[in-house]
Amino acid sequence: MSDTTITATPDEGMRPEPQQAACQNCGTPLLGEHCYRCGQPVKGLVRHFSSIIGDFLDSVLNIDARVFRTLWPLFSKPGYLSHEYFEGRRVRYVSPVRLFVFLSIVTFFVAQFTLDFSGVKMDGDGNNDAIASAKTVQEVVRNRDATLAELQKAHRDTGDVPGVSVGLDAAATAIRAKADRRIAELKAVKPGDAARNKAPEQDNDEDLSFNGKPWDARTNPIKVPWFPDFANRKLNEMAGHAKENVHRMQRDPNLLKDAVLSVVPSTLFVLMPIFALMLKIVYAFRRRLYMEHLIVALHSHAFLCLSLLLVFLLMALEDALAPALHGVFKFLQVLLWVWMPVYLLLMQKRVYGQGWAMTVLKYCLLGFCYFILLSFGAAFTMLAGLVWM
Repeated sequence: MSDTTITATPDEGMRPEPQQAACQNCGTPLLGEHCYRCGQPVKGLVRHFSSIIGDFLDSVLNIDARVFRTLWPLFSKPGYLSHEYFEGRRVRYVSPVRLFVFLSIVTFFVAQFTLDFSGVKMDGDGNNDAIASAKTVQEVVRNRDATLAELQKAHRDTGDVPGVSVGLDAAATAIRAKADRRIAELKAVKPGDAARNKAPEQDNDEDLSFNGKPWDARTNPIKVPWFPDFANRKLNEMAGHAKENVHRMQRDPNLLKDAVLSVVPSTLFVLMPIFALMLKIVYAFRRRLYMEHLIVALHSHAFLCLSLLLVFLLMALEDALAPALHGVFKFLQVLLWVWMPVYLLLMQKRVYGQGWAMTVLKYCLLGFCYFILLSFGAAFTMLAGLVWM
């Protein structure tokens, strides 16, 4: 048996341990991204600007590489993200709240640049308005129909964007009312009367009425009997602001568009818990927590915002590219509008797992109730925009 001698080199077995990084504030060895002793983060602001932007998107909007794993299933797989969330697989996707907030802000920000109402003729001012200055009934009807046609075109171009359709319908109602008043005035005048050719001088005062008479802060103010005096004064002050802003919007319809689109995200965010409560009531026997219904509501609204964003981008491309491609973009927009209700139905079916008959029944009931709720919300926010614009 021979002896085996192992000769070690001088450096072998004596290599120094790699030096552990220490906190620059207190000197404690670091075990992660933050010092466990004083709490100071390892990363400061003195680094590449691109990494700071990435940290901002991640911490504030939760937007990083997960966005690419989130948007496609959000758009193409109804109910998939909600199911993944309920199963506990959450870290790989953007959180539902931040996903909805991010998409709603981006969508309606893009909409403000994409939609243009500058060609829409809305109810005008006094003698300068074509309807108010019309000299015959036929002229009133012609001007009314032309204006309503412009509004109808704007309605088709914007689809059913929440809030915008409500504003256009309100404008159409005001135009019909003004035309009816002018027709009544013309029919009440005797043939050959000089007043027949004269437009009403104070027609604008009838834009806002109270107690069946034109509103006036001094002669006919808004007065709620059970309101204190300061509250009634505030109401009349708000009415004055609203009247001035209505006249501004009549001259520039894009002001109406911008005012409505700016408040749509906040309106949807306020209505979200109510929609989740509606889901809770309709599916009361499924024994799901309210927060589960809220997750479904967040994902469904995030999908709608993403789909609307794609519609607005297609509209922008349609205007920018050659007319030969307009038909393609129109077809893609139609597909998106059809996909929205189909997606929501499939999502409701997958998440709650009921039969098709009950799913379709509850889907129609929820859709009808939420449409009414959304219309009231949009009308209220548009009214608020008129006052505080």
